[in-house]
Amino acid sequence: MNIEQIYTGCLAQGAYYIESNGEVAIIDPLREVQPYLDRAKRDQAKIKYIFETHFHADFVSGHVTLSQQSGAPIVFGPQANPSFEAIIAKDEQEFKLGDITITVLHTPGHTMESTTYLLKDAQGKDHAIFSGDTLFLGDVGRPDLAQKAAEMTQEDLAGILYDSLRTKIMPLADDVIVYPAHGAGSACGKNMMKETVDTLGNQKKVNYALRADMTKEEFITEVTDGLLPPPKYFPLNVKMNKEGYEDIAAVLDRGTTALSPDDFETAANETGALVLDVRHQNDFVKGHIPRAIFIGLNGDFAPWVGALIADTKQPILLVIPEGKEKETITRLSRVGFDGTIGYLNGSFDAWVKAGKEFDTITSLPADEVTPKINKKEAVVFDVRKEGEFQAEHIANAKHTPLSALNTYLGEFPSAGTFYVHCAGGYRSVIAASILKSRGIHNFIDIAGGFGALKKSGAEVTDYVCPSTL
Repeated sequence: MNIEQIYTGCLAQGAYYIESNGEVAIIDPLREVQPYLDRAKRDQAKIKYIFETHFHADFVSGHVTLSQQSGAPIVFGPQANPSFEAIIAKDEQEFKLGDITITVLHTPGHTMESTTYLLKDAQGKDHAIFSGDTLFLGDVGRPDLAQKAAEMTQEDLAGILYDSLRTKIMPLADDVIVYPAHGAGSACGKNMMKETVDTLGNQKKVNYALRADMTKEEFITEVTDGLLPPPKYFPLNVKMNKEGYEDIAAVLDRGTTALSPDDFETAANETGALVLDVRHQNDFVKGHIPRAIFIGLNGDFAPWVGALIADTKQPILLVIPEGKEKETITRLSRVGFDGTIGYLNGSFDAWVKAGKEFDTITSLPADEVTPKINKKEAVVFDVRKEGEFQAEHIANAKHTPLSALNTYLGEFPSAGTFYVHCAGGYRSVIAASILKSRGIHNFIDIAGGFGALKKSGAEVTDYVCPSTL
């Protein structure tokens, strides 16, 4: 038996490749499926099943394409209702895979079709659970994504999740290995650990949601407390996972159309496409196409695309570091953004050589801004997350989190210079690009962000441990 966790850091997502005696199961595959096919071929094995733990909201799974190319059936748990052919398994139904068995444990709560898969080894001993978004390390799945207006509240779903955890998962042995669908950084939970594999016994000790003496009322209160609004692209990804989607090969073929600067400019004007610049933030600061939005490949690219662009059908034109065309379009497609219609051939250098207009961002090192901050002469806007800001921030700074920046546009002064920063410089440049696209230009980006400001002696509030907030 071989179990391989295929972890994608940008999405904080774990897919799983399980092989036993020449038969393979894939759990929660990514959109690009060739690596799974190649791996099975290398192992001289056949993909027998494709298991889905639920209809994912934060990424587009590869189940439809993988089934078409491998011939393996897609398996969902009870209450799933996809538009395509699939096995809708019963609770406790067993699937043989080589010498091992995978048992369906229906664990609703995150969504009503949410299912945990229990792997039993060749001797019939419980070995591992693939818990999807039901159980994370340090947390559980948020119960607000599947609610349907007055029919079912997030509190109703949280109560159902409580029952699922205590009747299906917590009775399992402490040595059972937990393989979740997500880790720290995912928007599907709020308190996940950085580790991606653990034992159930340790989770019973450290996961707040698995306290043995916890009442259902306490669970509901703690699980629903502090939930931020889900990204707007989540329902669109659920729809694609439930109804099907275009083959990624066609998305790549369309998106990898190389355009000259003139053709790029014409396409932008005629289609209303969003110009998305994915180069390093330092390069974007030095020069970029006017009104382009920056979201760099070197950061949490796909989640920020989903959070800020929102409309998965938005036509997109790309400014990419040379050689990163396929990677960029693939990472966009993982979160359902299939509308790429081309990229700037020769990247930004070609735009400049063609004599096209370009814009820049004024950015200053922290040590040049710190004296003004300490003299209360600088108006500072912090675009970090709420928890980061509450833990510690520049004294008198205003909080305008990047994820909701458009709702704060009226707070930025129309006259006079103001300063923008994040933690290290990535998110503040995203914010700067959005501000410029909205016609706001009277700001300065602080290079290096809060870390550099603190190091340079800027006055900050007293530190509050995030775990106590």
